[in-house]
Amino acid sequence: MPAMPSILAFAGSTRTGSLNKKIIAIAAAGAREAQGAVTVIDLRDYPLPLYDGDLEAHHGLPPPAVELKRLFCAHRGLLIATPEYNGSIPGVLKNALDWVSRPAPGEKPLACYDGKIAAIVSAALGALGGARAQAHLRQILGTVNVTLLPQQWRIPEATAEAFDAAGQLKDARAAQQIKRVGATLVEFLERLSDGVA
Repeated sequence: MPAMPSILAFAGSTRTGSLNKKIIAIAAAGAREAQGAVTVIDLRDYPLPLYDGDLEAHHGLPPPAVELKRLFCAHRGLLIATPEYNGSIPGVLKNALDWVSRPAPGEKPLACYDGKIAAIVSAALGALGGARAQAHLRQILGTVNVTLLPQQWRIPEATAEAFDAAGQLKDARAAQQIKRVGATLVEFLERLSDGVA
């Protein structure tokens, strides 16, 4: 029996009560229902200094960056929910992606990104629902050799009132669309494993 597709899922926000943490949980549920092996993490658990080449040169990768890189390397798929801050992705997300990109001694450049497949969802206060943040994230990930699935979903004008007490979206159609993004990522990874994609 083939191994279940492995997916690392996280939101580009560390805020308690983050709407993007809630929708990454929904997307992850969709991936699990499609038989994906999903690891959900919180970037708050990986506190990183702002990327600094001098810090890296003198001290190497900080321990949280080493652990984050290990997780990236151990999973074939990435499932990311990004908020939109001032028309782009949050600094905490960009900083995490930058640290993970740094090679360990003897490691080829971008080893933890090469061959990865990613899917993106987002919730944002604006009417575009994070479209600009998604575009920037797609550009960043594409630059580091990650393949982006065309399937994505956004929740525009998102507020806490869009979710019930259990953290589920009240709009059943939107919830199903977000789950579908996670499921599509699993299906694509399975096709890769079968040599079909």
